[in-house]
Amino acid sequence: MDVTVVEVTTESRFGKPGPPMRRSPLIIGLTAGLGLLLAYSAYLAVQNVKSILILIFIAMFLAIGLNPAVVRLTKWGVPRGLAVAAVGIGAMLLLCGGLFALIPPLVQQTGALIDNLPTYIDNLRRNDQLNRLNEDYQLLDQLKNVATAGNITKALGGVWGGVQVAFSALFNILTVVVLTLYFMAAFDRLKEGGYRLVPASRRGRVRLLGDEILAKVGAYLGGALAIAVVAGLSSFVFLLIIGVAYPYALAVLVAITDLIPQIGATLGAVVVSIVGFATSIQAGIACVIFFVVYQQVENYLIYPNVMRRAVKVTDLAAILSVLVGVALLGVVGALIAIPVVAAIQLLVREVVIPRQNLR
Repeated sequence: MDVTVVEVTTESRFGKPGPPMRRSPLIIGLTAGLGLLLAYSAYLAVQNVKSILILIFIAMFLAIGLNPAVVRLTKWGVPRGLAVAAVGIGAMLLLCGGLFALIPPLVQQTGALIDNLPTYIDNLRRNDQLNRLNEDYQLLDQLKNVATAGNITKALGGVWGGVQVAFSALFNILTVVVLTLYFMAAFDRLKEGGYRLVPASRRGRVRLLGDEILAKVGAYLGGALAIAVVAGLSSFVFLLIIGVAYPYALAVLVAITDLIPQIGATLGAVVVSIVGFATSIQAGIACVIFFVVYQQVENYLIYPNVMRRAVKVTDLAAILSVLVGVALLGVVGALIAIPVVAAIQLLVREVVIPRQNLR
């Protein structure tokens, strides 16, 4: 026998209850407003600590790139602590050697350029066209009055401004060095801690993909360092042969700028060629010819062979990634652009495309 239950609702004398407050437009609007406020506050916080975050990111990138050297030493029986110390000391010695090679001639040459700038302006009067313009508009006379050592020092922020820039650069370098050593020492623990945040059902696949991405970053940095060393050594031998001043410092500059993909080699070549022309016309022409030839060899022989084995990124993807990286983070963005694109290509190939194929 079926029993039908009839629910009897009695309306309160105060009227029918309204919808729950959590669904009311007021609560929804208030929640959305608080969410926007929190998002904007987070944006301001990130902007305030942007410089520190960039230093942390650089240190992490360097730690990932140097970790293969640490792993290689541990496979040879060296304890991990000693391996980290050895790699860190070696990297710092290279950094200090580059700084000691660049800073003294840079300071000396900059000071000499500032002191001799009025003389260079007087030499421009030998050009007939410029001399006629100077007679009409007194351009060279005004430029000579402005281009004094005192005015240039003021324009650059004065002595105190230079000291502040130097201390800021030193602080940033020391911060990156210390953080890189910490990240290298705790690399395995940090990596495993990150994998534990992934659900256990997907942890194995994420671990394989993550290890492959880290390996690509390390391979890229190793390949970039190898290419930079070849560029620096080639430039050093060439500058010694033609007799340009400060060949070691200029070679270090070429190696450092060569770390910047696509545009770095050109920047170093321009600086060295200017120094070559300051030495003599013949030396400047020789520098231009050498770097044009060397860049063709690097672009079409050395770089493709090294990077094809390291990260397997197409030329078009590399160029586009460097342009986007420069627009977003400047030089740092250019340095990390190619390994980031390699990681994205790996995720698209192994995750996105198989999932689309199943639909």
